[in-house]
Amino acid sequence: MDKLNITGGQRLQGEVVVSGAKNAALPILCASLLTGDDVRLTNVPQLNDINTLSRLLGQMGVKVAQEGAGTLVLKADALTSCEAPYELVKTMRASILVLGPLVARFGEARVSLPGGCAIGQRPVDQHIKGLAALGADVRVEHGFVVARADRLKGAIVRTDMITVTGTENLLMAAVLAEGETVLDNAAREPEVVDLAEMLIAMGAQIEGHGTDRIVVQGVERLHGVDYRVMADRIEAGTFLCAVGAAGGDAILRAAPPAAMGAVIDKLRRAGVTIDCDGDNIRARMDRRPTAVGFRTQEYPGFATDMQAQLMAMNAVADGTAVITENIFENRFMHVQELIRLGADIAIDGHTAVVKGVPSLSGATVMATDLRASASLVIAGLVADGVTTVERIYHLDRGYECMEHKLQQLGARIERVSDRRSA
Repeated sequence: MDKLNITGGQRLQGEVVVSGAKNAALPILCASLLTGDDVRLTNVPQLNDINTLSRLLGQMGVKVAQEGAGTLVLKADALTSCEAPYELVKTMRASILVLGPLVARFGEARVSLPGGCAIGQRPVDQHIKGLAALGADVRVEHGFVVARADRLKGAIVRTDMITVTGTENLLMAAVLAEGETVLDNAAREPEVVDLAEMLIAMGAQIEGHGTDRIVVQGVERLHGVDYRVMADRIEAGTFLCAVGAAGGDAILRAAPPAAMGAVIDKLRRAGVTIDCDGDNIRARMDRRPTAVGFRTQEYPGFATDMQAQLMAMNAVADGTAVITENIFENRFMHVQELIRLGADIAIDGHTAVVKGVPSLSGATVMATDLRASASLVIAGLVADGVTTVERIYHLDRGYECMEHKLQQLGARIERVSDRRSA
């Protein structure tokens, strides 16, 4: 099992290129089920989650071909199965995103209830409620969501909560439904917008994406597309937090600053100098950061996927930060590992109080989920001595070659394989 060894104390200087967004690429891959034509995707990050979803689609009969690094061509002209089995779905919650397009185009789907990071309950009831409103017969049986429909019918669908994957699933279902569908209380995340833009390029009729009310006029069929996945705002934000914690002068190329307002605002308040020029972001930090509190919220608020990384920076900041997690109930699992490195953090329910300390001390820590992994890497960059981050398979789910990019910035970090038998 691989792990990362990090020798802290090195300022970050240089340039890195931001990869394509995992959270945009996953639903976009699923959207290939909506047409029998070629779907050519570029800027696809090379990640474990992408490989898992590609295997799932391939098992259904989708032809998946790689054209060099970052480019996939998918063709769903002859599906052999409309089932997403537990063996693949259990490792990645985003697999539920095949549900909507399968029902919309093929009239049936059998999708295992999902797994993924253990950061809290993420029920699929809103997906089920929405598909039922569109006329599907949906049941949960033997651990599977089973849905059938001759053709979905347009309807007004209002979810009980804002759900990103729920919005994406229902959006993909609605584009082939008969008549008009209105998605009220829709998620506004940039990744939802990216999916909508890809569907429009395939011939869908969608308005209002990026707002909480999306209106879809169903069409008979969609055609193929050549589409570039948006840049990863979470990866870019992670590197900005690393610069804020470790200090330095770094440039992020091919970044999406327009989608990162909340993160950039907090980092500027912490003392990081951030300049945006088109899709380039330059971050400079020459002092200890100032503590900044925040609350996680749906977009355009502060993303829950950035909470752990900014907490790691706050761990070595001047002052005390109060952090409230409003999205997932179990997303403080990285706290105990940060405390092992010397952080001073107290948890009270959904709130963490982080009292900044002058320095951290290297130790062996264990990653518990994807973003927790990133927070431990950031902490390791500033800790005295060597920090070993174990179970980095979590990290590989969402960050493409993270250690290589940090090496480009001068970090002393290396991946090593622990070949000891279990």
